[in-house]
Amino acid sequence: MNDQPWTIERISDALGNPTLAQRFIGEINRAPAHQLLAVFARWERVAKDTLAAVERGRELAAYDARGEEPPGEWIDVTDRVLAEAERIRARGAA
Repeated sequence: MNDQPWTIERISDALGNPTLAQRFIGEINRAPAHQLLAVFARWERVAKDTLAAVERGRELAAYDARGEEPPGEWIDVTDRVLAEAERIRARGAA
């Protein structure tokens, strides 16, 4: 990971999604002084988790590109995801 300090700009960039970054900026701008650090820390965690997930995705993509199985145990939840998507569509949400 990068050893640079976390700043508002770095968190915004790390979120990787303009809508999410805008939400972060909005929360930081509206936070009362006594809550500013807590809001910053929460979004710093989100940014760190996002970067870790991106890195993990890149690692898994590299395994796939080499035609290798990724390490670890994998549980196929395709049927569960498809069933949930169908329930959502049935409610008219999609």
